Amino acid sequence: MKAIESLIGPKDLVVVTGAGGFIGGHLVGDLLRRGITNLRAVDKKPLDMWYQKHEGVDNKVLNLEDLGNCREAAAGAAYIFNLACNMGGMGFIETHKALCMISVLINTHLLMAAKEVGCKRFYYSSSACVYNATRQTDPNVTALKEEDAYPALAEDGYGWEKLFSERMSRHFREDFGLETRIVRYHNVYGPLGTYDGGREKAPAAICRKIVMAKLGGDRSIEIWGDGHQTRSFMYIDDCLKGTLAMMASDFRDPINLGSSELVSINQLVDIVEDIAGVKTKRSYNLDAPKGVRGRNSDNTLIQQVLGWEPSIRLRDGLEKTYRWIFDELSGGAAKTIYQLPY
Repeated sequence: MKAIESLIGPKDLVVVTGAGGFIGGHLVGDLLRRGITNLRAVDKKPLDMWYQKHEGVDNKVLNLEDLGNCREAAAGAAYIFNLACNMGGMGFIETHKALCMISVLINTHLLMAAKEVGCKRFYYSSSACVYNATRQTDPNVTALKEEDAYPALAEDGYGWEKLFSERMSRHFREDFGLETRIVRYHNVYGPLGTYDGGREKAPAAICRKIVMAKLGGDRSIEIWGDGHQTRSFMYIDDCLKGTLAMMASDFRDPINLGSSELVSINQLVDIVEDIAGVKTKRSYNLDAPKGVRGRNSDNTLIQQVLGWEPSIRLRDGLEKTYRWIFDELSGGAAKTIYQLPY
């Protein structure tokens, strides 16, 4: 597995878009820890709403749906990590389909800007939501291989935007010689992310509900769906390792980046309850957004390409995530969730 430090030279400008968000903020921090300091971080949120803001970085507030802003973001860039998009958990993407699809402007305009400046490599963060829904109807799902995205029947809205942008990235490589890397994230979680306000994903939402049950004394919590739907969840440290390794690799096709540890939502709740030392009374909202019945990452390809796959146990990652959310809520330090102006 090639180290990113062997690819990026000291004078190379690295741009991270979506840097005010969960994964982007962690990625900028990881690059700094690795000694890569010529960094530009870009996000549309006001700076005081970024989840992490790093000193010594060129932090820019830009709406990358606009081509001119993409040109400003990409100016002088040797490497671009595009993590910018409108997204969230099922509660968001099932009710904001048009807003999710508008993100197609971000990747399209950023690819155009990257081509113009002669960017050496362009990283596109895709999603497991690109996969054909007919392959995800059973909780005992067969893990999804990369080729299972076709014939296409992606998650409506968000998934279609991701799949289209994958194709756009591929064709910019084929037609214009822009080296692109396309990585499909599977349910990333961890500290310093969204846990309330509508954009949170299942691990953070469950941690928040159980923290509030413990702090407030009311042990009742609501579960979306019947609790039997299954997923795999990848801790942020594995996500960062895989992200940088794939950018440094010579592999060009879309690839899964996710844990293969499959659990039901009920099992996820069991783990968090055990960490918290409480037992809750669960009610099931069958009308709430719940996504596909089952989804898991087949890691055969990433093992072949990198000789590695995400390996942090869900229990271990949830312990860190729960402790952080507990400290945030018990200390009154919960962040106000940034709301889009439309």
